[in-house]
Amino acid sequence: MQVFHTKSKIIITCNKRLSPFLQQEVEALGYTIVRSFSTGVELEGTVNDCIPLNLNLRCASQVLYSIKVFEAENPARLYKELLEIEWESLIDFSGYFSVTSNVDNETITTPLFANLKVKDAIVDRIKEKKGIRPNSGSDSNKAVIHLYWKENTAEVFIDTAGETLAKHGYRKIPGKAPMLEALATATIMATGWDKKSHFVAPMCGSGTLAIEAALLATNKSPGLFRMNYSFMHFIGYDEEVFFAERRKLKDQATKEIDFKIVATDISEDAVQISRNNAKTAGVDHLIEFDVCDFADTIVPIGNGVVMFNPEYGERLGVHSKLEETYKRIGDFMKKECKGYRGYIFTGNPDLAKKIGLRASRRMEFYNGKLDCRLLEYELYDGSKREPKIAE
Repeated sequence: MQVFHTKSKIIITCNKRLSPFLQQEVEALGYTIVRSFSTGVELEGTVNDCIPLNLNLRCASQVLYSIKVFEAENPARLYKELLEIEWESLIDFSGYFSVTSNVDNETITTPLFANLKVKDAIVDRIKEKKGIRPNSGSDSNKAVIHLYWKENTAEVFIDTAGETLAKHGYRKIPGKAPMLEALATATIMATGWDKKSHFVAPMCGSGTLAIEAALLATNKSPGLFRMNYSFMHFIGYDEEVFFAERRKLKDQATKEIDFKIVATDISEDAVQISRNNAKTAGVDHLIEFDVCDFADTIVPIGNGVVMFNPEYGERLGVHSKLEETYKRIGDFMKKECKGYRGYIFTGNPDLAKKIGLRASRRMEFYNGKLDCRLLEYELYDGSKREPKIAE
């Protein structure tokens, strides 16, 4: 089974409501999308085609290459159909693999049982053909097989990513209630930021928004932070394809910008975490960090985007204090950010009303399972914001 050179269905998954931004990324890489849906997109290609997708995509979670679609009304039929796949030509008998699944079948009460049936079929087939049983477990750092089983239709995939692509690999210290990197990128893309004007992130927390903005501005892809993917652990992998793509990523990345990215937080620990994460991402020299109350953030003269991801009362903060915070955010944007476009990401519509500004757009996202909105505010030109030099 020459999956690295044989075309099949490819499903790229993402968190709910990120699909439009994932589609933009995939098309920008030159791929043709066959179908898009709320949690991903479908296209056609080989496992070699999955390699640049894994290295470049910022909004994706997994890149799945379809091996087989079949009818399976129960676990016995599932096992029988899986046993017919040439696993010995995909997974080395001396290797290691894991199984993940998304199951909605009335005969299955836990996906762990479905995973076990997949593992049994793979191990039994390879043992029959090679005389040795491969190792398997729950770790997703080697070969990963994914089962999608809905009602009586099952489909089995190579999960070419393995560990999720939604985490970009630079955030060694997450901080409190961090925004997932894929979500942060999608919200920045949703603003329409041109990657040429200023980007200001008060209340920066662990720095994810500012760091993702810097990575977007310098065309620095997540694949530069990662050296292990599931596709590397399947028979037929040619490491030169991977390294050629990685060299392209290095060549296309720029090192400097001619505008400002600003990140501030009242917590000295948060700013230090942000600095450390930015250093790991190689963009610490592009971001101006400062420890201060958000209202004391110095907004660069000109225009651009100012973006808040404040607490919204689900996991952190006290609600009455947050009402005052949201009011102060509105005042800050109105007085200090004229000429910019302001954005607030929140999961609390009641608190959003305290901002005191009329949103020009409300974009829907999820943060985990929490229904959230990215609110956009047009902030009209006015007085300068940086201190004037006395004449």
